[in-house]
Amino acid sequence: MMDEGATQAAVIDMHSHFFPAMDAAYRARAEAEGLPWLRDDGAGHGFIMQGAKTFRPVDDILWDPARRVEALDEQGIDLQIICATPIMFGYSRPAEQALDCARRFNDEALAFCNHAPHRMKALAQVPLQDIDLSCAEVSRAMETGHLGVQIGNHMGLRNLDDEGILTFLTHCAEVGAAVLVHPWDMMARERMPQYMLPWLVAMPAETQLSILSLILSGAFERLPRSLRICFGHGGGSFAFLLGRVENAWKHRDIVRVDCPNPPSSYVDRFFVDSAVFDPRALSLLVDVMGEDRILLGSDHPFPLGEQDIGALVREHDGLSATQKAKIFSGNARTFLNL
Repeated sequence: MMDEGATQAAVIDMHSHFFPAMDAAYRARAEAEGLPWLRDDGAGHGFIMQGAKTFRPVDDILWDPARRVEALDEQGIDLQIICATPIMFGYSRPAEQALDCARRFNDEALAFCNHAPHRMKALAQVPLQDIDLSCAEVSRAMETGHLGVQIGNHMGLRNLDDEGILTFLTHCAEVGAAVLVHPWDMMARERMPQYMLPWLVAMPAETQLSILSLILSGAFERLPRSLRICFGHGGGSFAFLLGRVENAWKHRDIVRVDCPNPPSSYVDRFFVDSAVFDPRALSLLVDVMGEDRILLGSDHPFPLGEQDIGALVREHDGLSATQKAKIFSGNARTFLNL
């Protein structure tokens, strides 16, 4: 639980990323072994590295907590939730190695937040390729100060309805860990070699696949209602295509074979963030999901995130003051158990 000052935060950004600078020994090991690490080139700029290869240019707001707080002040954000940049997941690594990295990164996330503990809180990461290790690490993370966990939306060919992943999600409910599902390792990259199309096309599809895997498999019938789970980027293409899914459920028995209730009846089982970048899309999201199921999420500080955090909600003339207050912080307090 947070102190009274933090719980009164007017604006909570629940979806942002960080990357730990780590020490020289880790950076040397990472470069040699192909692990993710951060190269600081000075003057506030650097690169996320994967081994010896450059992955993405980044600025120091990603790794410097003092600079992050300056950015929060400029943006008018009272509390921001940070989590791993997905390249840090390590799901393709041997499980023990991924656990070692997860523990290191989780501890670094807390150190990052401790620079200003009333302004930043963290979600952990786990070695999802090993469910027992993941359960143990999310328990440790909750005991040390994390509010929950971020996971990728699939583990290889295993979607979220995989029995092992459902075991992990049930464990998260039992220990009170909020779960943020983030798309990663996007499908059909070979057909999208240019223009950031994996981020523009496959990311929304990956997220819709994750949501539908839980709905149509009947997983939500088995998961505890106490599970607090959120899908980033507005739930991907789910809201726009729910009507198509509902129509299929009504008219094709192979769609409803494991799903006893209409797909639309499960929207009260999960949250989505507000990172949809268009007032018409946000209006649809409120219509489909309901005003209690949407959280302010920016994807800060990456270029594809909301540059003026909260502007989409703040400037939306179709939302009431009550709806805006829920999206800005009220719903996040419920999701994060603040």
